[in-house]
Amino acid sequence: MINVPEVKLGIVAVSRDCFPESLSVNRRKALINAYSKKYDAKDIYECPICIVESEIHMVQALEDIKKAGCNALCVYLGNFGPEISETLLAKHFDGPKMFVAAAEESQKDLLDGRGDAYCGMLNASYNLKLRNVGAYIPEYPVGDADDLADMIHDFLPIARALVGLSKLKIITFGPRPMNFLACNAPIKQLYNLGVEIEENSELDLFESFNKHAGDKRIKEVAADMAKELGEGNKKPEVLEKLAQYEITLLDWVEAHKGYREYVAIAGKCWPAFQTQFGFVPCYVNSRLTGRGIPVSCEVDIYGCLSEFIGTCVSNDAVTLLDINNSVPKDMYEESIKGKFNYTLKDTFMGFHCGNTTTKKLAFHEMKYQKIMARNLPIEVTNGTLEGDIAAGDITFFRLQSTADNKLRAYVAEGEVLPVATKSFGGIGVFAIPEMGRFYRHVLIEKNYPHHGAVAFGHFGKPLFEVFKYIGVPLEDLNYNQPKSLPYPTENPYCC
Repeated sequence: MINVPEVKLGIVAVSRDCFPESLSVNRRKALINAYSKKYDAKDIYECPICIVESEIHMVQALEDIKKAGCNALCVYLGNFGPEISETLLAKHFDGPKMFVAAAEESQKDLLDGRGDAYCGMLNASYNLKLRNVGAYIPEYPVGDADDLADMIHDFLPIARALVGLSKLKIITFGPRPMNFLACNAPIKQLYNLGVEIEENSELDLFESFNKHAGDKRIKEVAADMAKELGEGNKKPEVLEKLAQYEITLLDWVEAHKGYREYVAIAGKCWPAFQTQFGFVPCYVNSRLTGRGIPVSCEVDIYGCLSEFIGTCVSNDAVTLLDINNSVPKDMYEESIKGKFNYTLKDTFMGFHCGNTTTKKLAFHEMKYQKIMARNLPIEVTNGTLEGDIAAGDITFFRLQSTADNKLRAYVAEGEVLPVATKSFGGIGVFAIPEMGRFYRHVLIEKNYPHHGAVAFGHFGKPLFEVFKYIGVPLEDLNYNQPKSLPYPTENPYCC
């Protein structure tokens, strides 16, 4: 994937001066060896310059990992650890950080070989709070070399998203369409997250598009589109216009990203786009998103932000869909009941006009946009990508600012079922356990908009941790709770 950071995590071992330094040295070596056997060693860097016991050591270690190009940090308590120096290291490191602690190795060595890092982690967490330093601490942060290697590997997608956010610019074109207030939210939280935003007029984009007329790259891009679409290319006459638009967006990104390294786009596709540009941008949006440059529809800025987070976490393409329509009872009875362990209320259809990459569709056709063609000539609605979304695991999620400028988020794992949708657009039959209750007591109750980001796979664990790390209050970090755990607003006498 392009437009996604690579993480290099520096591992710094710490030691309290009244404990044998050799405990931390040997345990760090064992951790590096365990990680290298299980995962790609290029993801990590062993800080060899010292074991941090003092503030002077902390400065030396900080300089070393910066010089090595580390953009994420693991503070490893090989024994009890120096609570001040180790938390100062986290404070002064500019990037995501995690803390883990060594478990004791054997009952045969609990005299000089006991490290007490189990205890030291408590003091580390207390000192992090005193200094207002955020850090990722795994659910159970104590383990042997193999255990900790897995924890570090689990942190990499979280770190990737956090690094990406710190260097992201969101470029928008136009205000949200009329009657789409749900896609609008205060942008102050973007700045709080370290995200830059550049807001532009549709006229700016239209002017740039017209200046790209006759660009020598158009035919090459159009040919690439035709190759990707294959037999699904139902509107070949619009390919050169779509290619011109894709080149326009990519050139805009290069010219406007400034000092930021990563970019996402929140664009507008109606009501005037079709009549002025002469096509709809859905297929182009799908191509860019498939490469790692999320493009949200209807100027959905927080949807675009969510897509980018999902791209970083999954290191794969994502999509943005309407939580759109219920599954008809006859479809449920014929294709789902008795075949899959879901109730009718667990199911729904996720849909958008055509922004899902061909890589995530079971089949595809580039054609006209049915909803828009109800009111406009078909020829100005060409350019959408239609097809059923491929069956498989998914995670539905969203980060959102409320109207009063508070962060909220939800995460729900489920799947796309291998059920023909018998409908139009980029669409799939989704199933999420307890979706009916989640829909009512989270999505409706907490006023979420109709767009949700979709990652292709189960990524609930890292997404949940990303949202925690960036400061989403736990009471506003929601998931699809089991029946045994009622929502605060759920009527206990209802169902």
